[in-house]
Amino acid sequence: MESYKTGFEETIKNIFKGIAIAMITTVILLLIFSIVLAYTNTSENTITPVIIVVTGLSILLGSSIGNIKIKKNGIINGALIGGIYILILYIISSILNWRFGLNIQSIIMIAVGMVFGIIGGIIGVNKK
Repeated sequence: MESYKTGFEETIKNIFKGIAIAMITTVILLLIFSIVLAYTNTSENTITPVIIVVTGLSILLGSSIGNIKIKKNGIINGALIGGIYILILYIISSILNWRFGLNIQSIIMIAVGMVFGIIGGIIGVNKK
C-alpha cells in the first residue's frame, strides 16, 4: 500500500511539474512574441494563431517533461496536464475579464490543450 501511495504522490508531483513548465514556457514565448510585435511591422492579426501555437507547444513540452519519470499512463497524465493548464488559464481569464465567455477560440484552445497534452504524455513515457 505504501508503494501505491508513493507512486500516486510522484505522479501528482510530475503532473504539476509539467503544468509549471508549460506555464513558464508560455510566459517566455509570449514575452518574445510581444517584443516582436512591438518592434516590427508584424500584423496584429497574428496574435490569435500565435497564442494557440504557443499554448500547444508549451503544453507539449510540459507534458513531455512531466511524464518522463512516470513511465505509464502517458495519455491520461498528458490529458490531465493539458486540461488543468487550460482550466487555470480560463480561471485567470475569467477573473481578469468579467465579460469572459466561451467561444470558438476557447473551444479550439481546449482541444489543442488536450491533444497536445496527450501527445506530450505519449512522448514523455516513451522517452528513453
